[in-house]
Amino acid sequence: MTPLALGVLAVLLAGPVPRLLARVTMLRETPRTTMVLWQSIAVAAVLAALGAGASLATDQAWRRDVGVLAYVVAALALIVTGLVLVRLLVSGHRTGTRLRALRRRHVELVDVVASRDAARSRGRSVLVLDHDLPVAYCVPGMQQARVVVSRGVLGRLAEAEIDAVLEHERAHLRARHDLVLEAFTVVHHAFPRWVSSASALDEVKLLVEVLADRAAVRCSGRRPLARALVELAGVRASGPGDGVTLGGGGRRADLMERVRLIADCRTHRLRAAGIGVASVSVLVLPTTFVVMPWLAGL
Repeated sequence: MTPLALGVLAVLLAGPVPRLLARVTMLRETPRTTMVLWQSIAVAAVLAALGAGASLATDQAWRRDVGVLAYVVAALALIVTGLVLVRLLVSGHRTGTRLRALRRRHVELVDVVASRDAARSRGRSVLVLDHDLPVAYCVPGMQQARVVVSRGVLGRLAEAEIDAVLEHERAHLRARHDLVLEAFTVVHHAFPRWVSSASALDEVKLLVEVLADRAAVRCSGRRPLARALVELAGVRASGPGDGVTLGGGGRRADLMERVRLIADCRTHRLRAAGIGVASVSVLVLPTTFVVMPWLAGL
């Protein structure tokens, strides 16, 4: 019954588990290890879904039972495996193609309409839009990375706050948070809607903002960043479609949560260690289900 167990595990890791885990807000206080946990859950869900079909070739137990249940389990496992694999490939192609095309066109446009701020570039192109609306975001890429701010930001914020905003966006570019968001978007769309939960993607979007906030705090301090967040609250940047903006989508609940986390000075080492153990355990579980039948047959 290994295929059935893996199928159930894949469904749980794709839907109910992310929905429940997203409610545990204290995990956001250790964003780096919590991000690893979310990545482990996503990988484990894919492994479980694909392993449900792969285990049919190694698990001999269902073959000895020629009843209807055995064939139903086999058929469902194969269907889930094929569906997830095809949807992963299609979702990966569509998402990657769409985002890269959007970013390429966005860079071409913003290079024309914006002016360069050489004083604030620090190895990254900082472009300034001549617009009163306060927006700040980054356009990720290997050769075309840009940090974009408007005159509204430069005129509204103090120098320390501007530095915090720029460091926030540079942190996104250094860590390639766009690739993290892209991977979760692919996995989210790969699973059927009746299985998949948007909780994982929403939570990861918040976590990448918290991680960028931490980098900005180390550069400019807590107060300048918090003031910048409040000042720019409610502004949705028209960025390249990957969610990597200072506002993180503009949701008020996320903004308040980020301000709360900026004020948190604790290290939470014990909790981080526990989350690390949980991340490894989540990955080990589907692997064990697949490997054990092979070991039993030796």
